[in-house]
Amino acid sequence: MQTRRTFIKTASAVSFAMTLPVNIFAAPKKNLIGIQLYTLREQINKDFEGTLNEIARAGYNSVEAAGYSDGKFYGYSPKEYKKICEDKGLFPTSSHTSFDSDNAGRVIEDTLSGGMSWVVIPWIPPEKRKTIDSYGKLAGELNLLGEQCRNAGLGFAYHNHAFEFGEIDGKIPYDILLQNTDPEYVAMELDMYWMVYGGKQPLDYFEKFPGRFELWHVKDMEAGPERESTEIGSGIIDWPVIFAEKDRAGMKMFYVEQESFKMEPFESITKSCAYLKSLKQ
Repeated sequence: MQTRRTFIKTASAVSFAMTLPVNIFAAPKKNLIGIQLYTLREQINKDFEGTLNEIARAGYNSVEAAGYSDGKFYGYSPKEYKKICEDKGLFPTSSHTSFDSDNAGRVIEDTLSGGMSWVVIPWIPPEKRKTIDSYGKLAGELNLLGEQCRNAGLGFAYHNHAFEFGEIDGKIPYDILLQNTDPEYVAMELDMYWMVYGGKQPLDYFEKFPGRFELWHVKDMEAGPERESTEIGSGIIDWPVIFAEKDRAGMKMFYVEQESFKMEPFESITKSCAYLKSLKQ
């Protein structure tokens, strides 16, 4: 049942979000193929704009930031960052950042000013994940942050690694997060590689928690014992089957990410993009 308070909050959020260039309440006008900029962190540190040019040339049209600090994205003000990206044909749609109650207002303001629709918590420190109860507490914190984002017209998501899939007291921490976060406020940015690395399968989670995985990190895994990340379509993860279930998962955006390379990085990301376009997702 929708209360007056809920209606006012939702109406305000929708009204605000309609002013955004790409927002969480409407499908993009074009198919977006994104890349997480952490993939090319070394190249970005040497030549930010030149790297963005190569990303656009490789076929991508959306980027997820991983360089927010002191109110700036990669050393640029939010509006400067937005303009640089868009001038190169890249929508800045999401940002990974340290995000808590102390800096929430500033992060939300800067993310919106940077033209983005999502803010994502990329990692939690060990001291916040020692016990299963700590994950329950974390879920409550995520709900509060997600509500603030929602009220401002932003989407909010949590990005996993592998540690969330290791049992604690017979329970899976990732399941605790899913069971105790409010879908209205908290989505999951599912890193496929880390889920598989942790011994779980995306399709099982799509069935158990449909609609919760609104953002994806598309990262493939080599078959060898090191299980290194590799070009999309070159590893052991079954992308055609996974993308066939994107609606069940609730996917709205996805980003290619790769953590190490055995070929020239720009050639690598071009290969991954071409594979994803061949899927016609």
